[in-house]
Amino acid sequence: MAIMDWYSSKVLSRRVSNTLDASLCVDARVETTERHGAPEIFNAEQGNRCTGEDFTDALKRNDIRISMDGKGLWVDNVFVERLWRSVKHEEVYLRTYDNFGNARAPLGRHFDFYKTEITHQSFDRRTPDNVYDESAAGLAA
Repeated sequence: MAIMDWYSSKVLSRRVSNTLDASLCVDARVETTERHGAPEIFNAEQGNRCTGEDFTDALKRNDIRISMDGKGLWVDNVFVERLWRSVKHEEVYLRTYDNFGNARAPLGRHFDFYKTEITHQSFDRRTPDNVYDESAAGLAA
């Protein structure tokens, strides 16, 4: 699961798991809020992890509005879906991992590379980190 800032495409937090335990999403959301502050709106997929009471109650307790488009279309979560497509094609499908645990570090390096090295045409060839940091500085001013 990945929590992404939609404006900058910066991945704020990420988790990988081979279970559907909602605590994964709660932990990622807590980490994101502690590092970056609480968002006004959290757009979530409609999978078991993000619709369970553990996750939605945690959002409500922090006065975060929940957006679940509910149409079941690919555009509902297009930014995160595109991110995972890139992760799969640029990392996962090119490697062989002995076990699930051995995939975590390479995936972490890939996410760091995505945030700090990959430039985006729509951002005038700036990285997600650059765009996020510039927008955060603008909000603080």
